[in-house]
Amino acid sequence: MKKILLAVLLLMIGLAGSAMAEEKKNPLEAWQPKFDPRGAEYTYILSNVSHPAIEGVGVGYRIRDKVWEKSGGRLYVDYRPLSQMGGEKDVISKLKLGAVQGMLSSSVAAANVSDILGIVNLPYIVDTFDKLDAFRHTPETWDPFANGAIQQGLIVADVTGYGPYGWATTTPVRTVTDAKGVNFRIAEAPVNTDIYKSWAMKFTVMPWPDVPQALQTGVITGLDHTPIVCNITKKFTIAKNFTELNYAQGLFVHLINKRWLDKLPQDLQDILLTVITEESENSRALTRQQHDAQVAKAKEDGVEFISLSADDIKQLKTMAEPVLNQWGKKIGPEYLEQVRAKLGS
Repeated sequence: MKKILLAVLLLMIGLAGSAMAEEKKNPLEAWQPKFDPRGAEYTYILSNVSHPAIEGVGVGYRIRDKVWEKSGGRLYVDYRPLSQMGGEKDVISKLKLGAVQGMLSSSVAAANVSDILGIVNLPYIVDTFDKLDAFRHTPETWDPFANGAIQQGLIVADVTGYGPYGWATTTPVRTVTDAKGVNFRIAEAPVNTDIYKSWAMKFTVMPWPDVPQALQTGVITGLDHTPIVCNITKKFTIAKNFTELNYAQGLFVHLINKRWLDKLPQDLQDILLTVITEESENSRALTRQQHDAQVAKAKEDGVEFISLSADDIKQLKTMAEPVLNQWGKKIGPEYLEQVRAKLGS
């Protein structure tokens, strides 16, 4: 009997150990490099807070592999998504110090680095995929943005995306009046705070990791985010309605510590920056496809997508005009007007 009990106990311990091992399985296992990076002469630590299933995040691994190939194994892009290096505010501090050399910063957080980077979050300015491409490929609009963080010791190498913003809500929002009854979670960013104040909406500034519980408990009843992120991160399981505002493109801004970059051999600088440009361009095209695919998938799962009327959109634009004036003074009125003119915003 003792032997039987011992065998059962050992079996239970073994099963429990297997379950714990399964729970601790590396969520990034599928993205591990197919090469040994230990022989690299130089390492570029690149941080991001999100999941690489999002095309604008997964680009970091494509950059890693192509840089390794083109540099002949001399430069290793050590990519750390899923907040491995900490939250965005912490990583920005590390980036300025050079403890981290690169960062795919959310555009909402990037506005904390430099006011001029906030231009891409302003309502109805860079609000469509086509306008984003035009913004990136027009020197008059892109160059001031790319150099907008030089005083902080950083350069903007490029941008990738995660789709157009709207409202994921627990109850349908079909009008601006409906939206007044929602408590929206917004990002920890000054531009977003100013927008929601101008719209006279109820909002709560909340770190992203706190969102799931807040949604489940009803602390918040809406999210200011994109269909790609809401579907991939399972927010649509609770917030089953999405109002398509399309007021801004969600972006990841690729920031590099300039002091570190300048110390890199010139040929490796050229390889790194060229690959970032090529892969970011490819990623933006993939993001368009991913947006369509995730919207279609969400609809199949019962999420209702709602478009506001032209009058309601006009009302939101009119109410947000003071924000554009306010941020125009920070960004530079001439630059803001130039971007609006070039993009037809």
